[in-house]
Amino acid sequence: MDDATSLLTAVDRLADRLRSLPQSRLSRGVAAEGLALARELSVRAQRIDEPGSSPRIMPDAGMFAVADQVAVAGHDLAHALERAPRGAGAGGAEGDEALASAVALVEATARRCDL
Repeated sequence: MDDATSLLTAVDRLADRLRSLPQSRLSRGVAAEGLALARELSVRAQRIDEPGSSPRIMPDAGMFAVADQVAVAGHDLAHALERAPRGAGAGGAEGDEALASAVALVEATARRCDL
């Protein structure tokens, strides 16, 4: 896995959209969707970085922090995918599949939130 630009682009786009939302939209479930995404991306990154360890769950830092949590978790996953050695669970074709799956997850979350 060499280039996670597609994941970084999708994550940054979603984070920017989340940052621009009013409190009323965030409180109607959009923040919860964002937090769920951030947690999943974080767990995926931890599984690559620390195989065999129990992943730590990202805390709920409030609706106004969710955009930053999505961005941080997405960038962490992109970094983990880029530096994963081939054959280590996320390198080569496995890394390409993990990248495509993460991008699809980000895009699906954006669609569910109408962003």
